[in-house]
Order: sequence, then C-alpha cells, then structure tokens
Amino acid sequence: MLTRILSKGFIFVALGILFVGLGAPSGARADEADAKKLLKSMSDYMASQKAISFDFDAILEVTTKDNQKLALASSGTVTIDRPDKIRATRAGGHADVEMLFDGKTLTLFGNNANLYTQISVPGTIDNLVDVLREKYNRPLPAADLLMSNVYGELMAGVIDVKDLGSGVIDGVECDYLAFRNKEVDWQIWIAQEANPYPCRYVITSKDIPHSPQYSVQIRNWKTGSAVASDDFGFKNSTKAKKVDVKDLKGMSILPDHFKRGDAQ
Repeated sequence: MLTRILSKGFIFVALGILFVGLGAPSGARADEADAKKLLKSMSDYMASQKAISFDFDAILEVTTKDNQKLALASSGTVTIDRPDKIRATRAGGHADVEMLFDGKTLTLFGNNANLYTQISVPGTIDNLVDVLREKYNRPLPAADLLMSNVYGELMAGVIDVKDLGSGVIDGVECDYLAFRNKEVDWQIWIAQEANPYPCRYVITSKDIPHSPQYSVQIRNWKTGSAVASDDFGFKNSTKAKKVDVKDLKGMSILPDHFKRGDAQ
C-alpha cells in the first residue's frame, strides 16, 4: 500500500516514477486500444463461465481523523453458478460472515454472533448486487468483477487508459492495466494465456483525503467441472437466531469500534 516513507530510497523511486511518466511513448493511443481489448477479453471470458470459484485476500485502507492510514485485512471464498446463485465468505479480525443467494432468497449469516437474516431478492446476481448497493447500502466489495458485463461496469466514466505491460501475481504472469475516472483510479492485473481472469484489482479513492485504497487479490481460480457442487441454500446447522437485517451485527467491512466521518 501507499505509505509515507521519508527515505532517500523512496525519493529515488519517486523520481524514477516521474521520469517514467515524462518518457511515456508516443503510441499512447495504441496502448489504450490494447488495454481495452485485454479488458474486454477478460469480461467475455468471465461471462462465458457458468461455474466459478476462487479464494481472495483483501485489504481496505481507512484514514483516521489524525491522518493515520490503517489497513484492514480479510480473506474469503466465492462460488458462483450463473446466472443467479452465489456463496461468499469473508473472515477478518472482527468478522466471520457468509452470504448465500439461491436466485430467490439472500441469506446473511454472522458466524461469530450466530445470527442470520434473510431477504427476498428474486433475480440474477447482477440484480442482487444492485439491490444490496441501492436499497440496503451494503455494496459488495469488487462486485463489478462478478457482474455479467464486467467491461461495461468497469469502463463507465473512464477518462484515461494505460497498458503498463506485464507483472507477476502469485506466480501468474499477468497483463497490467490502469484506468482513471473522476472519482477513482483503478488498476487490474489479468492472467495471460487461455484463462484471462482478474488476479488483482486495486481501487484508489480520489475524493477522500490521503487517497485510501481497496485491493483484492484472487487465487485458486477454478471454472467448470473443477468447481465443487453447491446447492446455495442456508441449512442453519448451528441453530442461529433469525433477526431483521438492521439488527444483524458484525457484518460490516469495518470493525464495530470504527466510527465513520467526523466521529472517527
């Protein structure tokens, strides 16, 4: 993550980055076209996969009122059966949660509190993402990568595109692309060869002081018959108590003792 490192080495690196920018090749338009093509290929590949599963590691940066930047780490799993089924888990230092959706009912289960809630949300995964974001103010981190049209979701409002060559994420050689819109900068590393899945996705907020980032790194990518079967139904094997969605504690990506805004 971007930390404030006051050292000669950091200054030299920063100057090197500046020189890279000043020495950008004149073929920027070709690079932009290549980047869009690579992103579109990833989007088409993702949409063509009916069954997908992967593990992920995520880091959410937050900035305190005294300008200290903190990184909240979590890990989890995602299993998708398009167009209307998904199971996702996320475990961090303050939460151990599970989300299940069978095309009709969304279940949110807090393992630590042994509480769950259910919401009727008939429709596709795309519809689920929109309902959670707009009606319940519970956006799914990096949900754009799970939609049926990743390219359309990510490219909305983009004003700058860069193809930055290649990089290696967890041993996988990737194409490295960077994009900008008015609110955020975002970067994506896409696996090369036959299965162009997203290996890492980083979003940087430009309208929040100190530009905090959210990053997700994907591993153990599987598709098709390699994905374990799942009925996506909630079994309540722990005899959890059912509560209203507003009373479900421990589901936020932030710990309960973190306060938003001026009350931080």
